[in-house]
Amino acid sequence: MTWKKAERKLRKQHRKGFNSLCILGAWILWKHRNACVFEGVSPNLQVAVQAFKEESHLWQLSGAKRLTALRLEMGVVQA
Repeated sequence: MTWKKAERKLRKQHRKGFNSLCILGAWILWKHRNACVFEGVSPNLQVAVQAFKEESHLWQLSGAKRLTALRLEMGVVQA
């Protein structure tokens, strides 16, 4: 399923939070990939998931209101 198709299935008030989650996920994967390629870090899903949780928390603290609302209403990204 594409990002847009998944987004359309959500209620309107959850779409911005969902988009933030997708962007954050891509950002974390990119950073982890770069660490593997350029710093010799071994690929590790648990490390990437933990980085996602930590970064998500920081985004929420810095004002990502829709991300916070999505987390609270749908139980997404439990830290």
